[in-house]
Amino acid sequence: KIGQLLSTRRDLIPSDVADQLALLRDRVAPFDGAAAQLLVERALGEPIATLYRRFEQEPLASASIAQVHAAELPDGREVVVKVLRPGIGERIAQDVALLRALARLAQRHLADADRIQPLEVVAEIESTLRNELDLQREGANASLLRRNFADSPDLYVPEIVWSHSRESVLTMERVRGIPSDDVAALDAAGIDRPKLAAKGVRLFYTQVFRDNFFHADAHAGNIWVDADRRDEPRFIALDFGIMGALPVKDQYYLAENFAAMFARDYRRIAELHIQAQWMPATVRVDELEAAVRSVCEPYFTRPLSEIMLGEVVVKLFKLAHRYQLTIQPQLLLLQKTLLNIEGVGRLLDPKLDIFAVAKPVLDDILRERYSVATLTSELRKRLPEIIAQAPEFPRLVHDYFAQATRGDQSLVMRSPDLQRLAEITQRGQRRTVFAVMGAGALVCAALLAALGSPGPQWLGTPASAWLAFAFAVAGFFVALKR
Repeated sequence: KIGQLLSTRRDLIPSDVADQLALLRDRVAPFDGAAAQLLVERALGEPIATLYRRFEQEPLASASIAQVHAAELPDGREVVVKVLRPGIGERIAQDVALLRALARLAQRHLADADRIQPLEVVAEIESTLRNELDLQREGANASLLRRNFADSPDLYVPEIVWSHSRESVLTMERVRGIPSDDVAALDAAGIDRPKLAAKGVRLFYTQVFRDNFFHADAHAGNIWVDADRRDEPRFIALDFGIMGALPVKDQYYLAENFAAMFARDYRRIAELHIQAQWMPATVRVDELEAAVRSVCEPYFTRPLSEIMLGEVVVKLFKLAHRYQLTIQPQLLLLQKTLLNIEGVGRLLDPKLDIFAVAKPVLDDILRERYSVATLTSELRKRLPEIIAQAPEFPRLVHDYFAQATRGDQSLVMRSPDLQRLAEITQRGQRRTVFAVMGAGALVCAALLAALGSPGPQWLGTPASAWLAFAFAVAGFFVALKR
């Protein structure tokens, strides 16, 4: 398990080592079925005969942290029951303690320790394993993913049976399918593999950029194919212990990076890497642009059906590594997932044009995310926060003018942003005044958008939303100009 997790940190270990660690599978000897039954009864507080009409002591599968048993609920529904291994928490604690001791040695003796951050890497592994020990958390992950793809023709997520689930036991709907890498079985079932491959790529971008919640352990053992849907195939997701999400800032910069890659805009990619702080601010943009071109151009001169975006992202992250900058773990988790998804996609359809499939999906998601209607909706959500802070606004303005009139250059105000704008020169003070005016216009925009009635429609959008947008633009340009 630790080897699997380390395989995601390609910024720390060579690619060939990471590839070999990624091949590790959770195939281990099962523990006694009678012991599993006892653990279920202890966790759920009732006899197994009361909880299930049938509970098979022979496990369906056995992994390093838990094993799975087939069962049937009293109402006849087929389910599987995932049970944590006895004593697994103590075993993991011992292993992590050993890793931490090794990390302390590395911290003291490795010349590159400040960048590699061995203690932080161990803390990351420990956090991931601790999350996998909480099966109720895994159930919550599955429920959210199921809700995100309710009635989807592309992905099915089994239902969690919460009445029969606890921290150490998880009961979910039993599903059947074909592992996504079993090409022979898929062909025998008559599955349309090219259509399935394209759906896999679309699902990845939808999870990351629409929902910001993606399955981060998407190897073939966890991603099956519904064998009953030949012409309109769909995936079945399993094992939700490792899910990914990105900070809003990283999600934005990643989406913009993909859009720039689709357009082969190397300058934009370089600028985004610096803005996102994936590269040091001291790096010259033209130098970085040349480095990015050297990474991307060999890929983008190939036929589109041969380009793997995941490989390009890996190379770009290695470029950041060359500049001694450590990429955040959640981005590396996404990188590993992208490699898995594209690998499965190419296995299903060697001629898959990932660009042609991914670009329209990303364009549609970004268009929807940054539309006037979406921005208006977000402003409505934030209205209580804006109203709560509104009483402070006149006092901030009064404090500023009172101190400026006294000639107080320190401008000790409660807003750190305004302090930074006004801390050097009188010109900075004038800019602050107009920034305050601009902020006022933005607040007006928020209130108009949130309180405006539907009113007349212009281009399919309420007039109040357009008026709010005009106020926001005016406020921005007033602040910027001055």
